[in-house]
This record gives sequence, C-alpha cells and structure tokens, in this order.
Amino acid sequence: MSAMPSPAPGTPLLLQGLARYWWLILLRGIAAIIFGVLAFIWPGITLVTLVLFWGAFTLVDGILALAHAMMGGNVGSRWWLALIGVLGIIVGLLTFLMPGVTALVLLVFIATWAIVLGVFQIAGAIRLRKEIDNEWTLILGGVISVLFGAILLVAPAPARSG
Repeated sequence: MSAMPSPAPGTPLLLQGLARYWWLILLRGIAAIIFGVLAFIWPGITLVTLVLFWGAFTLVDGILALAHAMMGGNVGSRWWLALIGVLGIIVGLLTFLMPGVTALVLLVFIATWAIVLGVFQIAGAIRLRKEIDNEWTLILGGVISVLFGAILLVAPAPARSG
C-alpha cells in the first residue's frame, strides 16, 4: 500500500483529514443518490419498503460518517461528524427494530435528519471558509436541507401526498 503524499506545508488539519478520507464522503453521497433513485424508480413502493430503504440509508450513512470521524487522524474537532454517525446508526437501527412505529414517524425522522444535517453542513462550511473556495455552495446546500426539513414539519400533508 503506497503512502499518502504529505500535504503542503501550512495546510489546515481539518482540510488534510477531508482530503485524505474523501472516499468516505463519496460513499455517503453515493448512498444518498441510491436512496433517491430507488424512491423515484418505484413511485408505487409500499410504505414498508420505503421505511426499510430509509433505515438502510441512515444506517450506512451513519456507519460511514462514524468511520470518517474515527479515521480522520488528528483533524481537530471531529465530534460533530461522530455525532452524525452515531445518530444515523441509532435512527437506522430504530427503523429496523420498529418498522410499524417508524412508518408513523418517518416524515418526522426525515425532516429532523434534513435539519440536523443542514445545520452541521452550514457550520462546517463556516469553519472551512478560509481553507476552501466557494464555501457558499456548502452553506446553500445546508440552507436548502434545513428549509426542506422545516417544510416537512410545518406542512406534512402536502409533502406526503405526491
């Protein structure tokens, strides 16, 4: 296995960790895309299947986020990524353990998850603003995620009746 090239002098530790474990971020994105595509491919999907897809997605995303937090080396404060990972694993396991109850609160799970991820994405972008270009795109993605979650919580009936 070849060693990673050493980062340029002066590169912030957080940015080094993100660059070194870019593949975990890629896998999380792929998992999100697969979940979205499956939901669109089968619009007549049963609620139980949707619940199970949601559980699988949050479990995989949580495991990958936790792995990223644990493998990040000395990257400074990784508590937020570990928290997202642990919460994702908990939500995924609860989904599989209580699918009937989950069906009743799936909308709240999705809305809350979108808000939490959006807030952490905004915070991460603000923290990285001096190290990356176009941090506004991360902030915009976070704002859209928060708005999506808020709309689901405030007006759930239109969101459920597609």
